[in-house]
Amino acid sequence: MRTGHGFQPHKRILLAIFLIGLVSLLPPWGGSASGQQADADILLTQATLAYDDRQFDRAMTLLDQALQFDPQNARALYYKGLVCLEQKKPELAVAPLEAARKLRPTDLFIRYQLGIAYFALGQYDRADPLFSELWKEQPGLDGLGFYVGFLRYRHKDYNGAMEAFKQGRTSDPNIQQLTAFYKGLSLGVMGLPDQAVAELDQAANIQAAEPFTGATMRLRDSLATARVAEKRLRLEASVGGFYSDNVAVNPDPSSDSFAESLRSRSTTSTGLLFGARGDYSWYRKGPVEATLTYSFFQTLNLNGILRQFDVQDHLVGTAAYYRGVAGSMPYQVGFAYTFDYLFLDMDAFMSRQSPTLSATLVENNHNMTTALFRFQQKTFYREADFTNRFPAAQRDALNWMGGLNHVLRFQGDRHFLSVGYQYDVEDAKGTDFSYSGNRLLAGGMYTLPWGDTRLKYDYQVHWRDYRSLNATFPLSAPGTLVRGDTEQIHFARIEKPLPYNFTVSAQYQRIQNDSNLAVYAYTQNTWSIVTTWNY
Repeated sequence: MRTGHGFQPHKRILLAIFLIGLVSLLPPWGGSASGQQADADILLTQATLAYDDRQFDRAMTLLDQALQFDPQNARALYYKGLVCLEQKKPELAVAPLEAARKLRPTDLFIRYQLGIAYFALGQYDRADPLFSELWKEQPGLDGLGFYVGFLRYRHKDYNGAMEAFKQGRTSDPNIQQLTAFYKGLSLGVMGLPDQAVAELDQAANIQAAEPFTGATMRLRDSLATARVAEKRLRLEASVGGFYSDNVAVNPDPSSDSFAESLRSRSTTSTGLLFGARGDYSWYRKGPVEATLTYSFFQTLNLNGILRQFDVQDHLVGTAAYYRGVAGSMPYQVGFAYTFDYLFLDMDAFMSRQSPTLSATLVENNHNMTTALFRFQQKTFYREADFTNRFPAAQRDALNWMGGLNHVLRFQGDRHFLSVGYQYDVEDAKGTDFSYSGNRLLAGGMYTLPWGDTRLKYDYQVHWRDYRSLNATFPLSAPGTLVRGDTEQIHFARIEKPLPYNFTVSAQYQRIQNDSNLAVYAYTQNTWSIVTTWNY
């Protein structure tokens, strides 16, 4: 691999003639320091001419002779390293290049060729800091982008690798082919198989001195085949048991007489839960994918008094996504629509329609950000008797929500931390339920080294500021207070993968809603054990 020498060897013939004439004018005592320097310069000039004519054995002989006269000649040491690299002897190139670097520690090209020598020997830990420094100083150096990108790829920093591959410049077709090849590998790992196939096609079409077209095409075909064979149907089924200490959502203890009267209801129960979900990718072409979704959820309270609080929910939906790369950063934009219908004790309770726009950007190997905007229409079916007497308590509503969520990812997503913020506005038919809200979300996952057991925790707090005086509560003085709620939800889970695509999880959820209107303040704790099967 030949790159810029850094010593500007142009006009070499004129320089050789000049030096020969200069020596002829020197005094006859050739053993002096100045005479030895002149001899070294002449030999070095001849060596550079031989190097450029690719007469590497002759160049090495001349360089050794020059170094006998001047062992501290950085230029001669540098060219000796170059010759060793051209002779495919990187192990012999390290010593002269290291010696040259000690003499000229800031020289760009000496450090570059030393990095190439270490790289050729597979000593990537030594090559990495050299290339990283050069990348900061002169990223356009011929071929440097490939070396930086490859080392980032080894460290699984695929976004950083793509950035280096794209910014790098080279006139060497071998480096061009390797760059396209590893760009394809990076895109494949990043979940962009179509872009990966395009890069591998480009690598196969580059006319390089040392082509590996066969390997490239085999990888390209395997990616394309995997894309076609990728599961279109994904299924999930779960079954479990739970215990809840407040199924009926009784209010917390207070001095409000009406709220206290509700606390006399039976509210604790064990129960069973069932869930199922299916996703089908009905369209998949290039960067576009479209899916259909159906999910089902059912709880059964074993306390017969609380069967009226058995929940059943059906959800259907469709979504479309477009995936691409902006610079070195993969992104996905999507639109989803869901409709779900919820029953209490097999009587219709509520329906929701939820169109959602989302955009996700993977900034690098450790950072991912998602923005979303959701509109929701909610309709309640079982409250006519109550809302006829109290129209302000109608909960049918339109809700707008927008937010951002950022994820810090570690060790290939074995661990992560997330934080997010959402703002929502609810316009309800009844003034008692119209609010503006701020929601903070945080969470994380840690994967234990024993059996890939995962520890998960999610937390959210939702501050809701209602807009109007509450016309219904307190019953003793309606229309005197503006409701304000702070709802906190804690969700902790331990998951243990099992053979045959099964996972067992132990879960705990706590909902605590604090409100200045006692009837809306409650606490609910739920413990559950769930077994899930995935296809």
